[in-house]
Amino acid sequence: MAKELHNPFIYQGYESPEYFCDRVAETEALAANLRNGRNVTLISPRRIGKTGLIQNTFYRLGEGDKDAICLYIDIFPTKSQAEMVRMLGDAVINEVMLKNKTLKKKALEFFSAWKPVFGLDPLTGSPTLSINIEPRQSEMTLKGIFDYLKTLNHHVFIAIDEFQQVAEYPETGTEALLRSHIQFAQNVHFVFSGSKQHLMSEMFGSPQRPFYQSTETMGLNPLDEAVYYDFANRFFEDKKGVLDRQVFHDLYERFDGYTGYIQAVLNRLYERNRKVTNSEQVLEAIRMVIMGKATQYENMVPFLTENQFSLLKAIARERKVKQPTAQAFIQKYNLPGASSVQTALETLVNKELVYSLPDGYIIYDRFFDLWLLRFPNNN
Repeated sequence: MAKELHNPFIYQGYESPEYFCDRVAETEALAANLRNGRNVTLISPRRIGKTGLIQNTFYRLGEGDKDAICLYIDIFPTKSQAEMVRMLGDAVINEVMLKNKTLKKKALEFFSAWKPVFGLDPLTGSPTLSINIEPRQSEMTLKGIFDYLKTLNHHVFIAIDEFQQVAEYPETGTEALLRSHIQFAQNVHFVFSGSKQHLMSEMFGSPQRPFYQSTETMGLNPLDEAVYYDFANRFFEDKKGVLDRQVFHDLYERFDGYTGYIQAVLNRLYERNRKVTNSEQVLEAIRMVIMGKATQYENMVPFLTENQFSLLKAIARERKVKQPTAQAFIQKYNLPGASSVQTALETLVNKELVYSLPDGYIIYDRFFDLWLLRFPNNN
């Protein structure tokens, strides 16, 4: 039975299905693919819930197979093949430690060449192991990891989040190297998830790339509004309160159904209110969230050029811009010429401050979008 949380609206991490809204069909589809040996590519923007879906699926897989080994790594902060391999190795050896003494002993023997280092998790205080490798050893270390996984009499499920990051590594053969090991590890099944749709689509959809047509592809849409409302209102009712349906609708519309932002606001609303019946309560909760992020946003601004910052403010005013280089948009916000706007736009997209949707460009972080509105127009 899951522990009872002081605040049920989780917006970082995963606890249990009790605090996870819906995604029943998506969870079953992802689990079915993995159980049947089909690797999966999961593509969606950030904050829509793909990490939660992966963790919920792993929870369900673990319920059905107590010996299953489920690993999740987010390689977004990695800058090289060696860093990615180290992260994977650390995840493997630490998860195996949790299973049984036989697996632990086997893992330590297998990884002894890389001199495992014992430590403590700074957040939980639990013992951890990490492996030390030199960049020139990364290929051999990766081979060692897969050789070890293949010896296990267990199903192994590995999710690599922000997988498109491997395309940014200075090493040019990381994709081919991974593919060469994955295709021969019959008991190891993968989820490759990513938020940069064009990069992920190219990696898995181009005949010139090693992972071409090697996976099932899944996308992720926002949660159904009615289902999400019932989920959220239940927690307010449990403390003899209520979440007004229209107020929730306005919140859902404001953030286009993106779970990460809505959960952050609901977390604040639940903390401060038993009954949520008006929009001012929601606005106050949003202000509190933005205040908590203000220093982060302020520290970001000095790293932007004047053109980039002006373009960000203009997009924030419009919420969504179909053609940022259109003359009408440029004149409205007193932006520089179209070529300068295009250069600034490309940089902002690359930095993931601006996101390209089929119907226009938006500020990637919706709270940053609202924070930008405090600045005056360029015109």
